[in-house]
Amino acid sequence: MTNDHTKDPSFDKEDVKAAAGSVAADIKNAALNKYEEAVTEVRASADDAKAGVADEVKDVAAALRRASEEMRGGSPQERTLGQISSSLADAADKLHDKDLGEMVEMASKVARNNPMLFLGGAALLGFAASRFAKASRDHNDQSADKSYGGQQTGLNTSRNEGNPTGQPTAAVPS
Repeated sequence: MTNDHTKDPSFDKEDVKAAAGSVAADIKNAALNKYEEAVTEVRASADDAKAGVADEVKDVAAALRRASEEMRGGSPQERTLGQISSSLADAADKLHDKDLGEMVEMASKVARNNPMLFLGGAALLGFAASRFAKASRDHNDQSADKSYGGQQTGLNTSRNEGNPTGQPTAAVPS
């Protein structure tokens, strides 16, 4: 008795190759379907985020427009705020209408054509984000102090410790 599988009719090399090819094709199709599902989800999330940003920009534009309407008619400040609010509203509309891929392509085109403008804009955006984060932190500190009924929390949030008037004081030589 020999263990020669080549003569066993139930073990055909071609059948094994065909089964392996079929399994590989099934795995490839399943992976492709999962990839397409993931891409669709990412695009949907990006579109939702883009719509949220566009709505925020539109809200800022509306606030600036209201502020400009409250100013003296014809003043330079009123005209400037009006122009800024119009520009922001236009930008929000364009942001809403553009595909995420188009926006990335436009940003990379600006970066290639005007690297200094792009870097300056990135620096300005970073500065604005840090100011926003600092203002949010300060606001949270103030609301935390109020939530304790004005009691001391052990945290010093005052910038003029020991100076109840808040006025600048001269340094006293020792």
